[in-house]
Amino acid sequence: MTLELAANFGHAPSAEQLENSPLAVRGLSVSYGQKPVVFSVDMTVHEGSMTAIIGPNGAGKSTLLKAVLGIVKPLSGQTMVFGKSLKTQRNRIAYVPQRASIDWDFPTRVLDVVLMGLYHELGLLRRVRQHHIDKARACLERVGMTEFADRQIGQLSGGQQQRVFLARALAQNADLYLLDEPFAGVDAATEKAIIRVLKDLRAEGKTVVAVHHDLSTVPEYFDRVFMISTRKIAEGTVADSFTTENLDKTYGGRLATAHVDQLGLATG
Repeated sequence: MTLELAANFGHAPSAEQLENSPLAVRGLSVSYGQKPVVFSVDMTVHEGSMTAIIGPNGAGKSTLLKAVLGIVKPLSGQTMVFGKSLKTQRNRIAYVPQRASIDWDFPTRVLDVVLMGLYHELGLLRRVRQHHIDKARACLERVGMTEFADRQIGQLSGGQQQRVFLARALAQNADLYLLDEPFAGVDAATEKAIIRVLKDLRAEGKTVVAVHHDLSTVPEYFDRVFMISTRKIAEGTVADSFTTENLDKTYGGRLATAHVDQLGLATG
C-alpha cells in the first residue's frame, strides 16, 4: 500500500461525534511494510460502555489500540479523545497491554508496579508519600492482590500478573480504559475478578474497550462490539451487531457453524 493511496483513506469526522465520544477514530490505516494491517477504520466509542474488539488472528485488533495510543504510527487517520487530541488527554486514558509483551524478569515489587500508575501525581521528583502507597494498596485490594504487595512481579502466576497491571490502570483513575486481551491465559477466578472490576468501572461512568477472543462471553461481558478484519466489519450494540452474518464476514467463514449456533445469535 502506498502513502498516496493511504492519503485517500481519511473521512471527515462528525464534529458532534468527536466532541461527545471518549474515543473517536476516523480513517485510521496502519501498514507493516507493504502489508495493510488496519485499513481505513472508523470507530466511535460510547461513554459509559464496555466495548469488545473482536476478529480473527492478524485482524488488526491490537494494532488498532496501539495506533490509537500512538505506540505505532498510522499512515493516515485521526484520533480524538473526549473531543481533543491524544496529546492533551493522555491522563484520561489507562492502557493494559498484552501480558506476553511485558518483561516479567524486571526486578520490581508488585506495589511499585501499581505506583507507576500514579506517575502524573508524583511529579518530577517522583516522591512517593504515604497517601500514594495507601491508594496503590486500595487498588490492589480491588483486584484481590493485597497480600502480594511486596512480592516480586516475576514470581507471580500469569493471572496474578494480569490483576496487578489492572490495579496499575485503576491507580490512574482514568476515564477511558483500553485493555489488550485482558483474559488471555488467566484462570477462571482471575477472569471473574477482572470482569467484576470492569463492570464496576462502567457503573462508575467509566468507558472500557477490550480486545477479546472468547465469543461465547461477549453477550455476558459487553454491551457493545466492534468487529474487525483489517477493515471494520460492524460496530454497535451486542444485540444489533453480534450476529451470525457479521461473524461470518469477520472470520471469513472460519467459524464452525455449530459453534455459532451455540451462541444463540440472530441471523441478520
